Amino acid sequence: MLGESADGQVVMQIALLGDVMLGRLVNEQLKTAGPAYPWGDTVAVLRNADLRVANLECVLAVGGAPEPGKVFHFRSDLKNVQCLLAAGIEAVSLANNHVLDFGVDAFREMIPVLDTNGILHAGAGPDKEAASRPAVRRVAAAAVGLIAFTDNQPDWEARDAEPGVYYVPVVDGDHRVAGLLELVRRTKARVGLLIVSAHWGPNWGSGVPPEHRNLARALVAAGADVVFGHSPHVFRGVELYRNRPIIYSAGDFVDDYAVDPVERNDQSFIFVLDTQGRAPSTLRLHPTVISDFQARLARGDSHEIARRMQRLSKHLGTRSTWNEDGGFLEIRIDQEEEMFTG
Repeated sequence: MLGESADGQVVMQIALLGDVMLGRLVNEQLKTAGPAYPWGDTVAVLRNADLRVANLECVLAVGGAPEPGKVFHFRSDLKNVQCLLAAGIEAVSLANNHVLDFGVDAFREMIPVLDTNGILHAGAGPDKEAASRPAVRRVAAAAVGLIAFTDNQPDWEARDAEPGVYYVPVVDGDHRVAGLLELVRRTKARVGLLIVSAHWGPNWGSGVPPEHRNLARALVAAGADVVFGHSPHVFRGVELYRNRPIIYSAGDFVDDYAVDPVERNDQSFIFVLDTQGRAPSTLRLHPTVISDFQARLARGDSHEIARRMQRLSKHLGTRSTWNEDGGFLEIRIDQEEEMFTG
């Protein structure tokens, strides 16, 4: 929580959550359960953060029609904005492949509800400029910025006068990549700490695509203080570059999906970033599991989940330590980096 270090620098905690899908069976559960239900006992960790950010993997609306040609459509009742408030979520990424599942009309229902409830959003909007516009939240004396983009759903790319997502293909040489990097540089010039949310890649696989590593490192070089990846249903390893954490995939945090017994898409973490002044200092990963449409702190499985993350991160040159008393995996951000050759 907010405080000061020994040298007088502001210390802050930011909690990052992967895909939060409140539609379908989760939505049905919320017709009778209270708004805090999807978060289970994870609220105990979330409430200690100074800022909470999530990828909202659905649209909040009552209207709209399912997008033709899509297999999965995720919509949650408008009232379920109270779920976000119950967890203290203050900012969400909307740059994903489900925000327009029920068309433009449903999307237009959601935006004013988020605004009215003080929930910042980035990554989708009524036009191209709004979709790419960073969200900025002031936390005490620090300004925290959020840029959100996706390489999913190119047909939903926002245009000059058309709603959509901030679409950036993860391809070297595409002009939209250059535009994203320039946006990162401009935004970093006016905020103390910058989060770049990337909804990228296919649903499965724990390996990190080389093009993701290349872009993530370019984002850090341009000014990102943390790259917060999601879209795969499973978590991927954490890499450190220039003393900045890259979370390649945070996995699923809340949903109603069938669980793959090998991939274990029901397992994830609350990623808590500790910052000192304008720089990240530690990343703490609290293991979680989805059960009965609810995120819960992993108890018996916590060591197994943590060990898997340790292996994946070690492959990326990142060392981590299990904190038995706290029940979390700890990554110190000032550790030496290994050369990236892939």
